[in-house]
Amino acid sequence: MADMSASASLAMTHLVPLAAEFDEDKVTPGVLGFIVFAVMALAVWGLMKSMSRHMGRVNFAEPDDKDGALSDGTKSTA
Repeated sequence: MADMSASASLAMTHLVPLAAEFDEDKVTPGVLGFIVFAVMALAVWGLMKSMSRHMGRVNFAEPDDKDGALSDGTKSTA
């Protein structure tokens, strides 16, 4: 057990100076952030394209009511 705590403290003494070198104003998302953003942008583009194609297939025109029937099944008198 004493060996493990010594190696942990040794690792911490090496990592703390590395952490002090980071400038918090210059931290960026990096390549992984760009990849995630690009994948999300492609997914949104694909979904919008699919939605546009599906909306083009929808028939918004209501059928003509030739016999004057109302929605509840009764006939209109007009």
